[in-house]
Amino acid sequence: MVNALLLICAYVIGSIPSALWIGKLFYKTDIREHGSGNLGATNTFRTLGKKAGLVVTIIDVLKGTAAVLLILLPYFSDTTIHPLVLGIIAVVGHMYPIFARFRGGKAVATSAGVILGYALPLFIVLFFTFFTTLKLTKMVSLTSIVSVCVALIYSIVYWIVTGDFALFILIAFLFTFIIYRHRENIKRIKEGTEPKVKWL
Repeated sequence: MVNALLLICAYVIGSIPSALWIGKLFYKTDIREHGSGNLGATNTFRTLGKKAGLVVTIIDVLKGTAAVLLILLPYFSDTTIHPLVLGIIAVVGHMYPIFARFRGGKAVATSAGVILGYALPLFIVLFFTFFTTLKLTKMVSLTSIVSVCVALIYSIVYWIVTGDFALFILIAFLFTFIIYRHRENIKRIKEGTEPKVKWL
């Protein structure tokens, strides 16, 4: 019962559609009807501006972190579920949110939040990787792909050195899903038609 409730909580946290709610509440705008149509930070930046984009990014990151840290709550102290499983569930919730008809974002920020809650050194590496690559390329999609590739390499090395197989499984899962969710972006990058950000 405790484990089932824990999994449900992780999914519900991940399902919080911050971009949708902030857009409707403060801007009277459904961002699913603008830009890429995704409920993520990138489309929020493009549609609603820097302030809204930053708030959505922070909330989406914290969703992943909160899910991983659920096991610290006294009620869930006896769970046998690995915290990274909760992180994966939160990521799935972000991509397929119950509060937005299962149409969400690409889970880059939420994935970063999971890593923040479990592996701070990797989060720091990815933080600098992300913003350095974004500064150079101006493409969030390409930056996300580069970052998850760096994360995969890091997790393999970390697995070899420390034996932490769970982190590798998490990153492999995130790598697969993020690449899949960016398949149209990859096509546009190859064609040279991928939009570039104007706010950095």
